[in-house]
Amino acid sequence: MNIGGLQKMTLLDYPGKVACTVFLTGCNLRCPFCHNAGLVLPEQQTPGMTSEALLDFLAERRGKLDGVCITGGEPTIHKDLPQLIGEIRKLGFSVKLDTNGTNPQMLASLLEAGLLDYVAMDIKNSPRRYAETCGGVDVLKAVESSKDLLLRGTVDYEFRTTLCKPFHDPRGIRELAQWIAGAKRYFLQGFVDSGNLVGEGAEPLSGEEMQALAYVAQVFVPNTQLRGL
Repeated sequence: MNIGGLQKMTLLDYPGKVACTVFLTGCNLRCPFCHNAGLVLPEQQTPGMTSEALLDFLAERRGKLDGVCITGGEPTIHKDLPQLIGEIRKLGFSVKLDTNGTNPQMLASLLEAGLLDYVAMDIKNSPRRYAETCGGVDVLKAVESSKDLLLRGTVDYEFRTTLCKPFHDPRGIRELAQWIAGAKRYFLQGFVDSGNLVGEGAEPLSGEEMQALAYVAQVFVPNTQLRGL
């Protein structure tokens, strides 16, 4: 498994934990507003850290870090993800997984094995505009399965949406929030142009526009919060 990056400490990525963040390469979506083109696009990926080097790093951080956040790219495209998480847990760390929800079989397997402590799942948009927001990839059925799995409450979780023009508007956020009604928590976060996007045409919303969308979502998910403002 190629590990594309490592943030050695974060107080933000894993709620309530002092953690590190592990970035895995590769993704099955091409969201135009994605700011991690270097992880997502094969032609931009570079050799990174090995799993063995990561585990050595973590072994030295026992007692200093509480958890490990595994993100991407999309981690669940890697068949050896369960093995990596198992090794991380053997070192005594709790694990948070960031996922786009397109591999419900992998997610269910990880949950059934007790390998995850927290899941953050991206909900890209309302069902009506899902494929468009993912770069033309139709993954709605798989995402719905993962969404329903988390709503059962077998693991602590959050849903989150990155907001940007022209993909998100009040109608779409209303439909999206209704789709995940009853969710434990839902975060809306603003699009940030890293200068190395997967696509083009995305523009940030203002703080006022984001707040208005949060009010719309709160009708169906009362615990809707803005992140990063």
